[in-house]
Amino acid sequence: MPGKCDPAVGKSALAQMFRNDGAHFQKNYTLTTGIELLVKAISVPETSDSVEFFIFDSAGKDLFSEMLEKLWEQPNVLCLVYDVTNEQSFNNCAKWLEKLRAQAVGMHIPGVLVGNKTDLVGRRVVEQKQAQEWADKHGLEYCETSVKEMKNFEAPFNILAKSFHQLYKEKVETFHSLA
Repeated sequence: MPGKCDPAVGKSALAQMFRNDGAHFQKNYTLTTGIELLVKAISVPETSDSVEFFIFDSAGKDLFSEMLEKLWEQPNVLCLVYDVTNEQSFNNCAKWLEKLRAQAVGMHIPGVLVGNKTDLVGRRVVEQKQAQEWADKHGLEYCETSVKEMKNFEAPFNILAKSFHQLYKEKVETFHSLA
């Protein structure tokens, strides 16, 4: 699962918080310089199944990294993160999505758009309605989080788990219908 967006929007903090079940929020977070792999199994909401996430957390500036090209060859789900106080990070989500879709032509890749840093209420510039409409237009789910306040940080991963599970069930059903 590629985790893509601009630097300093909170994607690494979100991924780490999820991996550690909300155990810590590192205030002085070092910007990701390469690509970190995070692995965690979670239960799929409303089922008895679980999925194992392999989260590739990459530096936001690495848009055309050669290594990313390899990792992006067969993505299953996508998590786009932006900072609700940074309009440019929101606008850049279109570039990240275009990049992924160009890499995976003909594939349906479910995804979620995540607005992070909702704790910075007075500095917010991207409104929820605007982001929700953009997500709907591009076939993505939408949610908002505050990693700093540990609010809703599991929501994107639960959405992705459900989306992947549904995709997997459809593929299995297609396979059985051909057998």
